[in-house]
Amino acid sequence: MNKNKVFKLAKGFRGRAKNCIRIARERVEKALQYSYRDRRNKKRDMRSLWIERINAGSRQHGVNYGNFMHGLMKENIQLNRKVLSELSMHEPYSFKALVDISRKTFPGNKNVAFPPKKEGISIVL
Repeated sequence: MNKNKVFKLAKGFRGRAKNCIRIARERVEKALQYSYRDRRNKKRDMRSLWIERINAGSRQHGVNYGNFMHGLMKENIQLNRKVLSELSMHEPYSFKALVDISRKTFPGNKNVAFPPKKEGISIVL
């Protein structure tokens, strides 16, 4: 890499890493290694975030993540985890419909007991 390109990439670095070519070259090389690695890690982190959101949404309806996904697979519903995550957060009624379909399809989901619903607190005077 030529000197101008290194300094352009090193802009914003602290200390001599932004204006001393030898140190800047090392820091830029390491920064490019980090960015390469973290582009892959970001995909991994997003997938785990989607799975956590789907799990939380499906557990509200009495089905865990594994059984929910297995039921969808058996029913041949091909929605990816990103879309399911968005549905669980922003479209709870649509997500509940998917959970109900999954529960009917997969027998492991039928034995789940629903938590008791709270009616509300009545104040007695």
